[in-house]
Amino acid sequence: MKFSCEKALLQGAVSTASRAVSPKSTIPALEGLLLEADSHGRLTITGYNQETGIRSSMETQVQEPGAAVLPARLFGEIIRKMPDDVLVFQEEKGKVHLRCGMSEFNLSGINAEDFPQLPTVEYQNSFSIPEGTLRSMISQTLFAVSQDESRPVHTGSLFVVEEDDKFTLVAVDGFRLALRREAVTERNGAFEFVVPGPSLAEVEKICRESEDLVEIHQGQRHVLFKIGETILIARRLEGQFLAWRQAIPRNNPITICAESKKLVSCIERVSLIVSEKLKSPLHCILKDGSIDLSTKTAIGQAHDCCDIEGDGGGLEIGFNNRYLMDALKAAPSEKVTLEFSSPITPCIIVPTQGEENFLFMVLPVRLKAEY
Repeated sequence: MKFSCEKALLQGAVSTASRAVSPKSTIPALEGLLLEADSHGRLTITGYNQETGIRSSMETQVQEPGAAVLPARLFGEIIRKMPDDVLVFQEEKGKVHLRCGMSEFNLSGINAEDFPQLPTVEYQNSFSIPEGTLRSMISQTLFAVSQDESRPVHTGSLFVVEEDDKFTLVAVDGFRLALRREAVTERNGAFEFVVPGPSLAEVEKICRESEDLVEIHQGQRHVLFKIGETILIARRLEGQFLAWRQAIPRNNPITICAESKKLVSCIERVSLIVSEKLKSPLHCILKDGSIDLSTKTAIGQAHDCCDIEGDGGGLEIGFNNRYLMDALKAAPSEKVTLEFSSPITPCIIVPTQGEENFLFMVLPVRLKAEY
């Protein structure tokens, strides 16, 4: 196996595929990257941790086709440290020689036959969406994915593609819900599936702020994302996802409007005395034209006030400060509407103007008697 290419191009492909490499595995090959050069001048680099596989391709000058596996961390560091020049890669009988400018390395490779094959994804259903749109949808919902392994299906996000060409991404963790909705193209049918949170985090990192389309294909047990020259394959999560449509209370009697950044700033200020050791609910009093925010811990007390539009009728309600902040920070709108019903029912956050393309739900916490 022998090929040559620009070091910067190889570094990008190696960095992308390395996201799916196992840091520790009982199979040594899974701690490495599989490099495959074909006779058509194409180099494919694959990382796989048996949950997520990433395969990145690029054009190279291939003199001799072949395959080799190299330790991912070491190989990545070597490529990163090499000078910006044309890199020559040569493998023969398990020995790899790298040359770039005046720098040279000789490494021992791993037999390419020991590298497990990526799962085959049978194309049952598919749709396409711009990279930038998918990236923002993931970033605005991923924070609500559950970390509780006792309900594995909620450690991922639900993809829902409907007949009206709408794609909805939903994440829940038992305390909050995040939902983003956008139009899709090239859809075939209505379907839904759940993708693990860690896999979606990698999809977000690979996606660029681009209008180029991401192709998403649902298979029987896996889902495939085709992002430019990169393919990511993730194992689907099985199980009964929350009936999210029924879980969201609407027609709430109390609605107020607020500027997202101003409200977040107020919450951040009163949260300065709150920590993992010193916990306190965020105490909110919804008044006419303002919302009073306060916290109380062993350190002391904090109070702030934020202007709003609307009358909260004096409703007193408590929240986990971080959960409410996460939702407000994720909201892709400068102004949001907050809906309330009672001190024990969830707060709903939606855009004040335009189409309702996002919705966040945060469950309240009970306030102590001292409030």
